[in-house]
Amino acid sequence: MDDAGRAVQGTGKVNVLGFWLGSQYPCCGFDLGSVGPKEIGNCTIGTDVSSEFLKVVSNAPLPKAPVMKAVLFERFQQTPKIATVDDPIPEPHGVVLKVEATGVCRSDWHGWMGHDSDIDLPHIPGHELAGVVQAIGRNVSNWKVGDRVTVPFICGCGSCSECHAGHQQVCLNQEQPGFTHWGSFAEFVGIHQADLNVVALPEDMDFAAAASLGCRFATSFRAVIDQGKVSAGQWLAVHGCGGVGLSAVMIANAVGANVIGVDLDPAKLALASDLGAVAVVNGAEANVPEAIHEITKGGAHVSIDALGHSVTMTNSILCLRPRGKHIQVGLMLGDQAAPAVPMPKIVGQEIELLGSHGMQAHRYGAMLDMVASGKLDPARLVGDRISLADAPTALMEMNKFQSVGATVITRF
Repeated sequence: MDDAGRAVQGTGKVNVLGFWLGSQYPCCGFDLGSVGPKEIGNCTIGTDVSSEFLKVVSNAPLPKAPVMKAVLFERFQQTPKIATVDDPIPEPHGVVLKVEATGVCRSDWHGWMGHDSDIDLPHIPGHELAGVVQAIGRNVSNWKVGDRVTVPFICGCGSCSECHAGHQQVCLNQEQPGFTHWGSFAEFVGIHQADLNVVALPEDMDFAAAASLGCRFATSFRAVIDQGKVSAGQWLAVHGCGGVGLSAVMIANAVGANVIGVDLDPAKLALASDLGAVAVVNGAEANVPEAIHEITKGGAHVSIDALGHSVTMTNSILCLRPRGKHIQVGLMLGDQAAPAVPMPKIVGQEIELLGSHGMQAHRYGAMLDMVASGKLDPARLVGDRISLADAPTALMEMNKFQSVGATVITRF
């Protein structure tokens, strides 16, 4: 915390002056760290700034950093608060986005619980977002202020072997807003390697619907289409009809699969039916694997654990037909990190086990094409729209699984 009681992350005199110069005098081409620098106190600026301008700035008092509102927690499992923090500043290859909408996801809850070792305190959660480019780094070429965008929650570095192969979702040096650095439960958020990771949004797409494209909807698209390779006529079981699961139901239905939704909540099962599930199973009332084998006359071809629990994982594996495919999407952390796996079924029936983690930016075009054609409608998955002030409570209650559809922060 600084003297004024504001939380700070990676800020200082250089950043404050740099942000102010760039925002107040964009025509001067202000450039931290450019070739042939000039020094003002602790700050370095490019030689393209005029000497008269330098004289004015060097004699001027250092301005205060712009500040924003954000949800901040200083201890794991401690009630988050609405705090005032310094605005983010774009890195040379990054951008700052004005957050227009951001989803509240169970992954954020895992972070708040302390299940993610990447998080340093104090911390701002949030990784599922859509917004408008507010500021750009000096090395960004594909984006301009005012662009409507979203971003995968896993941002590639662009330099490792996985990024070179196009697999940014498993980047060896990945950055994740809301985990490796401050996230989108705030008025503004910084994004790394913008030319590689940021994705343009259609002008007519609602920001609340677009926020899900950063995580749950894109994650489901990759799980169903790229990892599961689900095709028309196949049986797909989806275990857990939260945001990820309902997205998977919609996407699989769009490609012609026969989808079975599994959950404990009748309201979520009803929504799964509305989104195209041909059958639903209430796990509180039936033996899930037996019910799915009966419905499919032999078992599902593909099954997704969208929740991340030993029960749903086991049910997903056991409901498969021989040579079926289990896709693990739901995070299994904390006391669920090392579940028992039904290995006799896996070996004896040659069951395939795959993980699925996010989706790289270059695959968004295929998903957005299906949205544009009307085959997919992520807006149908938006549940409650809440304010930033409501976000701490929504975050802490994510493990109660009470919401139907995605809870999205839309008022800041």
